[in-house]
Amino acid sequence: MNLTDTHIHLYADDFADDLPALVAEAEKRGITRFFLPAIDSEYSAAMDQVFEAFPGRVHLMAGLHPTHVKENVDSELEHVKHRLDSIDAVAVGEIGIDLYWDDSFKDAQIYAFEKQMVWASERNLPIVIHCRNAFDEVFESIEKIQKQGHQVTGIFHCFTGSLQQAKQAISLGFYLGIGGVVTFKNGKLDTFLTQISLEHIVLETDGPYLAPVPYRGKRNEPAYLRFIADRVADIYSISTKELSKITSSNALRIFKRE
Repeated sequence: MNLTDTHIHLYADDFADDLPALVAEAEKRGITRFFLPAIDSEYSAAMDQVFEAFPGRVHLMAGLHPTHVKENVDSELEHVKHRLDSIDAVAVGEIGIDLYWDDSFKDAQIYAFEKQMVWASERNLPIVIHCRNAFDEVFESIEKIQKQGHQVTGIFHCFTGSLQQAKQAISLGFYLGIGGVVTFKNGKLDTFLTQISLEHIVLETDGPYLAPVPYRGKRNEPAYLRFIADRVADIYSISTKELSKITSSNALRIFKRE
């Protein structure tokens, strides 16, 4: 089995003390590839260290996380551009709009999101979207950039929207990143997920955040992707092995990796 985690922060401080053991345990459970989203410039060095520690297994993105868009947005975007020009980035992410905690930087978030989408299009890279309390704004920005002639596709990371929003995301050329929320009793994804073809689904942990049941509320470890995979396979009434084959194929196609 070769499961792919399309979104995990292996460079987070939460993993600093036991990362090699955590990766080894994940690999025992069939998780063989890890795609690491960026947050801001302060995390780049740690990302590079993890990349060097696990050659061939870890892949890096470059991007500015919407909740880290502040007054220094332009200097942070310059750092993103430098990263895109200096590392073998597989995607621009995670980028997007987050209005859950604070909307005081809404305009700056939209500005950063749209600029990074253009950069992704220019480099023929996918994007990985963080969207919280902002589906309307995110869809509006994607449609705006696409109408300008820029080809953007990628993943709606940690998708928690409705069936209608899922269909809209797919119609715009995006895949849905399914994580620990699918195991929650109140997660609601299980109520409509089978109406979405597995051709549009990828798996993720978002570790160390959003641990699945039975570890909800605790550190989300790389190996826990297996709990997510087992639940999604159960929803679709297929084996985890078959789910692994389909979702990993989707991920490798998105990120243009073998």
